[in-house]
Amino acid sequence: MRAMILPKIVSLDKVKNPLHLIDLPIPTPKQDEVLISVSACGVCHTELDEIEGRTMPAKFPIVLGHEVVGKIEALGKAVTKFRKGDRVGVGWIHQSTGGVDENLSADFRATGRDTNGGYAEYMTVSEGYAYLIPDTFSDEQAAPLLCAGAIGYRALKLANIKDGDLLGLTGFGGSAHLVLQLAQYMYPNSNVYVFARDQATRDFALEQGAVWVGDTAQRSPKALDAIIDTTPAWKPLVEALLNLRPAGRLVINAIRKEDTDKDYLLNLSYHKHLWMEKEIKTVANITHQDIDEFLPLAAAIPIKPEVTSYKLEEANKALLELKYNTVKGAKVLLI
Repeated sequence: MRAMILPKIVSLDKVKNPLHLIDLPIPTPKQDEVLISVSACGVCHTELDEIEGRTMPAKFPIVLGHEVVGKIEALGKAVTKFRKGDRVGVGWIHQSTGGVDENLSADFRATGRDTNGGYAEYMTVSEGYAYLIPDTFSDEQAAPLLCAGAIGYRALKLANIKDGDLLGLTGFGGSAHLVLQLAQYMYPNSNVYVFARDQATRDFALEQGAVWVGDTAQRSPKALDAIIDTTPAWKPLVEALLNLRPAGRLVINAIRKEDTDKDYLLNLSYHKHLWMEKEIKTVANITHQDIDEFLPLAAAIPIKPEVTSYKLEEANKALLELKYNTVKGAKVLLI
């Protein structure tokens, strides 16, 4: 099978083709696993963290990718949940305990980091961590729902808002543009305020229904009850704290933060940024329950992901554009 592999950790500032296209054997599913013929795989910022070593892959070479959609090609002998030909998805969680806090467990294994993922023509996963894809979505629309959408759903739950509360989103890429649609459905009386670096992204947020947009460092016209940060940087986090009301909550939805602007943390003032019982909550991985709950909800809305598609062999191009260019919606590899 064709696969794009990461042979080693590199800096994308120096290496522009970190992934290599090679042929690998088609994997054989274990007793409780399904073999998936992959049709689409989303490109997530976490892949940049894996390539550059901020979240270290468990082995090399490795096949990245954890927003996977495809059809079941073969079943392990113990599989009862699916049939051959079912269209399923796989997210960031590849294996864990199955409990409500499995995202925090030492047994957590990530798709495309701890085991081969979806930047390939085939992959395997336990039947407990595969999910039927609603017919509402095409393969390329469904792919970003498996992580950007589902992890956005978890972040929105952790924001702990009620209908009518004011929600902020700092950063407006693959996840946040889905969170906005989700918030509009779950909290129809809540206005959403968006902070983003560039005007094109701010215009996109207005098109999607934000009531106000501004630069990362701007003050919103009203103090917000909660803000979800989906950026890889530190400046948006620091500035977001100034836009929270007393007892407001900042939810950081990122596997890792980059060190590029880490010095910006020196601008933190306890009195201005943290006092008045403000809270900071981080999103750690995801559970299978989150994805199970989110996909039917996404179909009911229905969420409409903005998608830019690439061929499998264009994975390096998609990753570099994700790191260096303005991002509108999600990026997806068509296998």
